[in-house]
Amino acid sequence: MAALLGLGINAPALARRYEGYDFDEKLQLGGSSLTLNGVGMRAVAVLKGYLAALYLGRSASTPAAVYATPGPKRIRIRMLLDVGTEEFVKAIAKGVRRNCSEAEQAALPDKIEQFNTQLRAVAKVRSKDLIDMDYLPDQGTLISLNGKVIGAAITGPEFYLALLKVFLGERPVDKRLKAGLLGAASD
Repeated sequence: MAALLGLGINAPALARRYEGYDFDEKLQLGGSSLTLNGVGMRAVAVLKGYLAALYLGRSASTPAAVYATPGPKRIRIRMLLDVGTEEFVKAIAKGVRRNCSEAEQAALPDKIEQFNTQLRAVAKVRSKDLIDMDYLPDQGTLISLNGKVIGAAITGPEFYLALLKVFLGERPVDKRLKAGLLGAASD
C-alpha cells in the first residue's frame, strides 16, 4: 500500500503544467472555489510574451458562457519577458475598441483611466511576474502584481466584462490564447 501511495496512483492533479510553468487546478477567491478553465500563450511570431489562465466557478467553453458565469473570476498572467506597462495600456485600449460595442465603451472611460493609472504606477513588469485580474462581485475588479493589490477596486461588472472581451471577444488579442482560455487542448 505504501508503495502505491508513493507512486501517486489515484492522486488528484494539483496543477496543470504549461510551457514549463504550473497553474493551480483550483484556487479560492472571494470565498468561492474557482477551477482552471483553460490556459494559453500570447505570442507574436517566435516572441513569447506571456501565459494566461482563466479561472471560473464552473467550466465554460464559449465566450458567452464565460461572460454569464456568476461569481468571482480570475485572469492570471505569467510574464515571459520584461515589458513596460504602457504596452498593456495600449493593448487593453485596442482590445476594448475592437471587442466592445459603442454603448459598452461609453460606460468605461473612467474605469479604463483608473486601470491605466494603476498599471502606469508599476512602470514595468518582468519575466516570471504574476499579474492577477480578479473580479469580485461585491467589490469589482482588483489588479495584483505578485500577490500585492495595486490600487483600489474598479467598481461594477462592466470593466471586467471588457477585459474578458479583450481575450475572448470576436477579435481577441490572440486567437490561440482565446482557444486555450476556453479549454481547448494545449501543450
